[in-house]
Amino acid sequence: MVASAHGGPEVIARQDFDPGVPGDSEMLVVQEAIGLNFIDTYYRTGLYPAPLPVPLGSESVGMILAVGAGVGGFAVGDRVGCVSGLGAYATHRIIAADKAVRLPDAIPAEDAAAMMLKGMTACYLAEDMIDLRAGQVVLVHAAAGGVGSVLVPWLRDKGVVVIAHSGSAEKAAQVAADHSLHGDFAALAEAVRDLTDGKGVDAVYDGVGKDSWAASLACLKRRGLMVSFGNASGAVPPVSLLDLSKGGSLYVTRPTLFDYIATPDALTHTAERLFDRMARGVVKAVIGQRFALADAAEAHRALEARATTGATILVP
Repeated sequence: MVASAHGGPEVIARQDFDPGVPGDSEMLVVQEAIGLNFIDTYYRTGLYPAPLPVPLGSESVGMILAVGAGVGGFAVGDRVGCVSGLGAYATHRIIAADKAVRLPDAIPAEDAAAMMLKGMTACYLAEDMIDLRAGQVVLVHAAAGGVGSVLVPWLRDKGVVVIAHSGSAEKAAQVAADHSLHGDFAALAEAVRDLTDGKGVDAVYDGVGKDSWAASLACLKRRGLMVSFGNASGAVPPVSLLDLSKGGSLYVTRPTLFDYIATPDALTHTAERLFDRMARGVVKAVIGQRFALADAAEAHRALEARATTGATILVP
């Protein structure tokens, strides 16, 4: 399934193709499950540029059918996952061996597809962005969504106090945070200040973007960290550095997962931390929706309408 042009979900179209044979250091995989992520909509709309037609999707899980020359550590029949590159919305996919991770036998394919990109994102946000310690307080936006539903329990397992914010009362009720809020962004800062004795939070994890930006800054304590990792409501407006000064010498970062898994060692380390927490039950794959691969456009409509909870997967 590809984006034949830049635009709404209606531009997603089926494309028949021959995956070919894997080249050096590549593997041919037959897909079992595909993860749906907001970044997929960015490529579809053209927010993230890519040549047309855009082969959508980055996250998928499957079984190796063939390996190219120079591939070590993997064999035909192994179960692997990949969160890099484009072209995951397909029945078959050729992936680079150094971008693949081996799946533990105990993790089903659908769980892995639902968790890898979101779970690895939660991993670097919770473990690598800031040295959070037990008792520190953070705010997590879209807490019932794909990344939020993994990030909240991950942070709480560290002993971090989590204030969660969701778009509705129904979604807020699904979030097991220390404090689960919902409602207008205009009232959020006051509610957060009330919960923190007027201090604000040590960090804000914001994947919403434009609509939540001002509220997120207002929720931070002096020298707090703003982590803007997504644009679900649109791109963040231009930032004035003076606003950061006036807010209390605030820090801001706009990270992306792929800078935290840029080497095979970093990818493996991140995956191992995720699989460990899945095995221990700290985080769980909560699959709220399943769509046939051919219905990818409907999946995009549901995602952008914020009509999904937990993870959404596509099934070839």
